Amino acid sequence: MGTKKMKRIVVLLLVVALLAIGVYFGLQRFGGVIGGGADGSAPGTEKAAGTDQGPGQGEAEQEAVFAVSTTQAVQGQIKDYIDVNGDVVTKTRVDTYPDTAGKLSGLYVEVGDRVRKDQVIAEVDPSKPGMQFSASPVKAPIGGMITSLPVQVGSTVSQQMTVAQVSKMDDLELRVHVAERFISKMQVGLPAEIKFEAYPSRKFTGRVREISPVVDPVSRTLELKISISDGADVLKAGMFGEVKIITEEKSKVVKIPSDSLVRRFGDDFVFVVNRDAAGTGPEAAAGTGADKTDSDATDSAAGEDSANTSDILGRAERRRVSAGIEIDQKLEVRSGLEPGEEVVYRGQTLLEDGSKVRVVEQVQPLSESDTLD
Repeated sequence: MGTKKMKRIVVLLLVVALLAIGVYFGLQRFGGVIGGGADGSAPGTEKAAGTDQGPGQGEAEQEAVFAVSTTQAVQGQIKDYIDVNGDVVTKTRVDTYPDTAGKLSGLYVEVGDRVRKDQVIAEVDPSKPGMQFSASPVKAPIGGMITSLPVQVGSTVSQQMTVAQVSKMDDLELRVHVAERFISKMQVGLPAEIKFEAYPSRKFTGRVREISPVVDPVSRTLELKISISDGADVLKAGMFGEVKIITEEKSKVVKIPSDSLVRRFGDDFVFVVNRDAAGTGPEAAAGTGADKTDSDATDSAAGEDSANTSDILGRAERRRVSAGIEIDQKLEVRSGLEPGEEVVYRGQTLLEDGSKVRVVEQVQPLSESDTLD
């Protein structure tokens, strides 16, 4: 009997021990529900916001800073123009014809000689075998310079053949052709700037003198004649000129580099830097940690050195504008921008209204006067 009783006691102790072990592990596993949180908080309470954030998560929520280059809007002059090419010709040139047919017996001038009106420049002998006639003089119809002599002494000429061409070389003009799409902009009196390869450092001026009433049906171009105001002493007929016809000229307009303009979904706008708003926003309350994060964001976004103390912080304001003349990387702003305002010139691709920016470069503003390149 004693042995059986002893066995029962041992079995009972083992059962109790197993139960104790089970209860212990159960408490360890479900202790957060039964006895409260692991941090000793009461059952059913929520932890304070942000206490479960891992290292670096708070910094990731800080506002990004974008590195940009800026320039100032200026008030000044802007010109719109079209580029054309043309040849220098004499405004007045007259072909000289003989009064009778026969052989050219005398030629008294050379190309480049200046002649007076009614000066005898050649003679034609109308004699035939068995018939003798006096020589018939060929006279210059106008005063000017001999620019062409298509015949030689001994040649047989008729009343329809040109003996010489006389031109007024002190009255030169350019003959150019303008594409059909620009016809609406053409009018007599438009100013022009002209350059020649023979004189690369000198600019000549002129004005549109005559506009053809018809368009060439083959080339779809309109012929213009441009009088040259200066250069009669150096220019020659036949020279090739590059012409800029100024179709529109405005003064006292607001202008910026055309690269500053952003076009999205049919809207034209620029980003204006507001430096006074640099300290506003959620990062202002974060203190030194926010400043560090902003520097890190700048390094990752633009590769700029955050230790550069000369950089300027600000906020980008999206400003809708009305664009006007755009030529040679210059843009007229009709409305939406004032002279002296600082606009983003480079780095605006990812900007939105209110984005924080760091000005790492200030580009020289456009000149108030406008010169054609």
